[in-house]
Amino acid sequence: MNELKIYVETLIPFTENEMEVFTSLFSEVQFKKNEYFAKEGEFSSKLAFISAGVMRAFFRNKSGDEYSKTFFTPANFVAAYSSMITKQKNSINIQCLTDCTLFIADFKQLSSLYTNYPKFESLARIMAEYKFYIKEKREIELVTLGAAERYEIFKKEHPDLENLINQYHIASYLGITPTQLSRIRAKK
Repeated sequence: MNELKIYVETLIPFTENEMEVFTSLFSEVQFKKNEYFAKEGEFSSKLAFISAGVMRAFFRNKSGDEYSKTFFTPANFVAAYSSMITKQKNSINIQCLTDCTLFIADFKQLSSLYTNYPKFESLARIMAEYKFYIKEKREIELVTLGAAERYEIFKKEHPDLENLINQYHIASYLGITPTQLSRIRAKK
């Protein structure tokens, strides 16, 4: 739970009482490699903080091809936000690529803190703004940069991740085939 406290404290300072109220809503849960935190076609109501492990968010097209949207590594919040906010079924999956330790809370309970604890609403806004920034940056990179440049950015942003996950997940994230990724890596 210390990682969660440290992370939120870097965003907004909380009193001891505020932090206790916040962290009391989270429970530690272990997930095994390949287990799902969220599945397409289901409703999501939980938000998690990843303490250990690696996860990915991905979606499938009608042919069943998978496209990795993002990776989650420790000291990050994980959720199927669209489902929680719109109360619609998930269009994405969130899967553990390694064994994971998560601190999980109910989104509705967290949101209920906003009225009595305005700092929590500020925390949510800061996190949403940051997620938007990351999403926009990634979209721009996908359409303006070549595969080799995207791969270099991936390596800088996710050092050591290549040694923990399958190469086809990385290729999917970069928007290329595993063969193309192999060629890019061979040139380095």
